[in-house]
Amino acid sequence: MGSCVARPSKLIGVRKGDYPKSKSGRSYFNSKCSRKSKSSRTSNNKVLKDPLEENILHKYEIGNELGRGEFGITYQCFELETGEAYACKKISKAKLKTDIDIEDVQREVEILRHLPKHPNLVSYKDAFEDDEAVYLVMELCRGGELFDRIVAK
Repeated sequence: MGSCVARPSKLIGVRKGDYPKSKSGRSYFNSKCSRKSKSSRTSNNKVLKDPLEENILHKYEIGNELGRGEFGITYQCFELETGEAYACKKISKAKLKTDIDIEDVQREVEILRHLPKHPNLVSYKDAFEDDEAVYLVMELCRGGELFDRIVAK
């Protein structure tokens, strides 16, 4: 996700399991939270120094895809306890081919963790990791990418 252009909203009246599904009617992630990928040098290696827990689905329900980038896909997600909507950036370990790629992800997480609260900065919420991917949960910014809005003007 790029920069924030709006504040997140609380999901009102939505129960666990009522979140959007793919066109086939299945949840966007399976029970292990990711598909098995082809062999990768990072598949069984840890990327994050201190992820919260192995399975993101213990805390969040994953919703619709919001966007794609070089290393992963960003989904809307909902905190199970509160129903609050967030953005979840899923970074595939299969795409982290070099030590520099891994260091870039580690640096991104560290920067997000240390950013101060500010209305013009996307706020960090949580980071998770399993054998297949790293998941970064951040403030959901409605209104699209900041870059797209700048170019449109």
